Amino acid sequence: MKSTVKDIMTTQVVSVHRGTSFKEMAARLRRERVSAFPVVDDDGTVVGVVSETDLLPKETLDAGWAAGIPEMTSRVLDEGDQEKAESVTAAELMTEPAVTAAPEDTVEHAARLMYTHRVKRLPVTDAAGRLVGIISRADVLSVFDRPDGEIRREITENVILNELRIDPEPFTVTVENGIVTLEGTPETAELGRAVAARARHVEGVVAVRDRLQNPPS
Repeated sequence: MKSTVKDIMTTQVVSVHRGTSFKEMAARLRRERVSAFPVVDDDGTVVGVVSETDLLPKETLDAGWAAGIPEMTSRVLDEGDQEKAESVTAAELMTEPAVTAAPEDTVEHAARLMYTHRVKRLPVTDAAGRLVGIISRADVLSVFDRPDGEIRREITENVILNELRIDPEPFTVTVENGIVTLEGTPETAELGRAVAARARHVEGVVAVRDRLQNPPS
């Protein structure tokens, strides 16, 4: 069974409101040892996210003014960063709308969201959009810590025997460090390809080495 977001999420989430000041957020980043804040309304609905990346442009702008070269700083910062550098509240700094996940989403789906949107963390929201947790890239990658024996059993028992309803005897499945090696001679080439394809989607699998001796199609 695939792990879901609720299996890996952190439920104690450090969040801020629209009016939270730049100074308070900068202090809380260090104090709470987090790298971003979901921004919530009074009812807990997630409306955006403020990350370290959103706060850093101000440091660049201030450094340029301190050095007496504001025009150089303006060339370094693009228009969006320039606006962030001059912003002072979470509402002005946040990225919106926030990319979020639901507790029932699979970890695979959450990983795809992170990759597609190039984000390092996802607030987790309920059906009403209220904040219930947060997951990071490290949380998503934790599925690869699954024991090799569990992976092997799932491929042999769940994929080959239960899903594809074929005899596991012709197959030799070995797993080392999450890398699956498939050997043996399936009854048909179609079945061999099906086993290899489904094994790639088993949770915790890093790679599949297909060494099956498939008969001619």
